[in-house]
Amino acid sequence: MMRTRPLKVALLGCGVVGSEVTRIMTTHADDLAARIGAPVELAGIAVRRPDRVREGVPAELITTDATALVKRGDIDVVIEVIGGIEPARTLITTAFEHGASVVSANKALVAADGAALHAAAESKGADLYYEAAVAGAIPLVRPLRESLAGDKINRVMGIVNGTTNFILDRMASTGAGYSEALDEATALGYAEADPTADVEGFDAAAKAAILAGIAFHTRVTIDDVHREGLTEVTAADIASAQRMGCTVKLLAICERAADGASVTARVHPAMIPLTHPLASVREAYNAVFVEADAAGQLMFYGPGAGGAPTASAVLGDLVAVCRNKLAGATGPGESAYTALPVSPMGEVVTRYHISLDVADKPGVLAQVATVFAEHGVSIDTVRQQGKDGEASLVVVTHRAADAALSSTVGALRELDTVRGVASIMRVEGE
Repeated sequence: MMRTRPLKVALLGCGVVGSEVTRIMTTHADDLAARIGAPVELAGIAVRRPDRVREGVPAELITTDATALVKRGDIDVVIEVIGGIEPARTLITTAFEHGASVVSANKALVAADGAALHAAAESKGADLYYEAAVAGAIPLVRPLRESLAGDKINRVMGIVNGTTNFILDRMASTGAGYSEALDEATALGYAEADPTADVEGFDAAAKAAILAGIAFHTRVTIDDVHREGLTEVTAADIASAQRMGCTVKLLAICERAADGASVTARVHPAMIPLTHPLASVREAYNAVFVEADAAGQLMFYGPGAGGAPTASAVLGDLVAVCRNKLAGATGPGESAYTALPVSPMGEVVTRYHISLDVADKPGVLAQVATVFAEHGVSIDTVRQQGKDGEASLVVVTHRAADAALSSTVGALRELDTVRGVASIMRVEGE
């Protein structure tokens, strides 16, 4: 039998995502009530700019006093979609203190302070759900922490930022340079006026921290994630990848060490073979490839951002949290029992693609090969082109530690015959 008294929901933020949450809660009210077992009522919406026109949003629900809203004793669930660290952190912890559970889309806050937020929720018998913080509408957080809870996850690798995937896709399909592709992304609304968080990898790094923490049952913060953006990726890099039968993607990679004693989390551009499932992810879509002991290889794919997709994930969490409220229970909290250390980037082992500008004369290849050998980095293939005294030397290595590769490159720069290091890119997915 359905309960008649509604569960009351407070919404913090009413931008692109918040407006969609409001629309879905209004237009799908009967369905949501049937799925939950009780009606849900939007009791208040906290915003910074109350005079802004918000089509379909009831004006009587708008308030600028977010603190007073979350302190109301009758609020069952708080939905936070304002983003950033503060005031979101204070508002969420205040909501817990006043008996509310929280649904958040705030990747930056969860990646920076997830452990403390989980502890605050647990201390008050409340839920903290954040499916929308990673990869928009793609169900990913819940499958990792619930559906795969009985399995051992060894690797999570994916495209978790639509802006950067759009840019790299355009560079690969049209031959455009980075700046031209970014301009197109901005014109189409895929990139913000200030795209730094996306193109420098901050957005993807926050998501990598969340995924690594859930997958490996250990605490990983954004400060633990090695981060490189894509601003240095050139059309020449894209062309080199294509000659190798690869494409370039900005990847978030979370791995458990072979001995199981540590984990790594990193975000950087990488070449991946065209045969890998992630290579076919186009435009602004996201996809995450999961490798587990029993389940094997799984891939999650779909729109990773946008108002409606992100709102879909928020509403999915809202249904789960409301069901828990009715049952007098809470869902999964933080699982960090393994307490594994996060290894530095220098210990990460992978393949590398290095492009060198060298003098076009006899003996150069032998000198370069000697440097690689002296630093314990094995060469897989070499390609050399040159004329008029200048040449390009492209070296692809076997798997090597990042620290060994860095020392190798440092030694190469000391050679008189090496004019410069044009680019270095990791090769993943093999």
